[in-house]
Amino acid sequence: MAPILELKGITKRFPGVLANDHIDLTLNKGEILALLGENGAGKSTLMNILYGLYQPDEGEIFVNGEKVVINSPTDAIAQGIGMVHQHFMLIPVFTVTENVMLGNETVNKYGFLDREKAAERITDISERFSLQVDPTRYVRDIPVGVQQRVEIIKLLYRDAEILIFDEPTAVLTPQEADELFKIMRLLIDQGKSIIFITHKLREVLEISDRVVVIRRGAVIGETTPVIADKNKLAAMMVGREVDLEVEKTESIPGEVVCSIDDLVVADTNDEICIEALSLDVHAGEIVGVAGVQGNGQTELVYAITGLMKHVSGKVTILGQDVTNFTPRQITELGTAHIPEDRQQDGLVLPFPVAENLVLATYYQEPFSKGVILQYPVILENAEKLIEEFDIRTPSAMTPVGSLSGGNQQKVIIARELSRPVKFLVASQPTRGLDVGSIEYIHKQIVQKRDEGAGVLLVSPELDEIMELSDRIAVMYRGRVLAVVPNKGISKENIGLMMAGVIPDIPMQTNETHVVEITL
Repeated sequence: MAPILELKGITKRFPGVLANDHIDLTLNKGEILALLGENGAGKSTLMNILYGLYQPDEGEIFVNGEKVVINSPTDAIAQGIGMVHQHFMLIPVFTVTENVMLGNETVNKYGFLDREKAAERITDISERFSLQVDPTRYVRDIPVGVQQRVEIIKLLYRDAEILIFDEPTAVLTPQEADELFKIMRLLIDQGKSIIFITHKLREVLEISDRVVVIRRGAVIGETTPVIADKNKLAAMMVGREVDLEVEKTESIPGEVVCSIDDLVVADTNDEICIEALSLDVHAGEIVGVAGVQGNGQTELVYAITGLMKHVSGKVTILGQDVTNFTPRQITELGTAHIPEDRQQDGLVLPFPVAENLVLATYYQEPFSKGVILQYPVILENAEKLIEEFDIRTPSAMTPVGSLSGGNQQKVIIARELSRPVKFLVASQPTRGLDVGSIEYIHKQIVQKRDEGAGVLLVSPELDEIMELSDRIAVMYRGRVLAVVPNKGISKENIGLMMAGVIPDIPMQTNETHVVEITL
């Protein structure tokens, strides 16, 4: 039997970069194929070609044994190919039905939208694939895990047979991820086929039937979870042995470097998103903030780093009340910030890599003398950091916006961790990075802690929180629900707290009304 999907000799070139180098790839009907690779390996480019967002310079695509030409997402959908993007493509003020119908509207005999008929079909799809969703609910009012189900329903509504999942668990709790895997298996049982892109090796081993690894634009091998393990997969991706375990000694906390006291923050719609939040971070410790995205973590980081004003409460950094400080003033105290949204808050995309690497210090010596930038020094700094942090770029003068997302993240991390730091705010520091880069960044964060810096680590990746943190603060609906020592606490109990449930384990309430769990 011919594969349901076959890519032959797919080649794509960009200026100075061979993104895909004669890639051959097959997907069999009824299988989950995991696609692994480093940042910039060419995975996203390949999937963008398959989905019609890019055109290959060479190569052919076959669906059900027949050669097809895919010039746009519309062509891809017509061939039964759909994609669940990492960042959901949903309109919050629309209902589930309206989001699913969008671009494929059902109309009655009078030419009006037939929401009722569409809702009936959505209900039928929901029941058939165990995607429990209320078609009448507004997207803004449903949890993140349910929003992802809506994205899947959108593809099934359009009769997709081949589903591409791009980092599908990035915003899910462990329980929601387990539920997604059950749905993926049910999709397979119902005859669908899935390409699964993820950086989480544990998930690859758990859910995939076959694994293809891409390195530097070419397929370097394939394997199966039956014969592979995390170490083998990591070595295939990176081309060397990777230490997947974070090595760190017991923390020795010092003085408080950041104190948050009864913080209240409102969003741009004047709705309270942080409510009476209190938390301390000490020198020499990593405090991890766990929680499903959308529970106030972003606003907390903005409030700490001067990007968002406070309604009330106080933030003290290194003994100074920074409530009304600008981001530059906070940075000059010895604070480093790895932002959640690298493109909006971390980079100037048209600027070259070299200039982005000095955004926090360009006005200081040796990078500037008065108002004159010292470009030889800036370029020397860039070449050093490009090599040290393995930033894949054609040159130091390449616009940072043309790099892959993972390499853009490396530019930020190189800039923030290469200068003296007393307090590090790291929001999703390894977002979009491969295992080799994650290994390096984790070591850098632990090194900063060991040098005496206090670290506030915010991440939706529970594995990352539990590997790095000395204490874990769980956020739920704008509050710190509990503070937990990272000893003897299970991932399942943290996951329950991320969903707003305090598990049945010993605890007490402290003077700031935050549940302190002692194990």
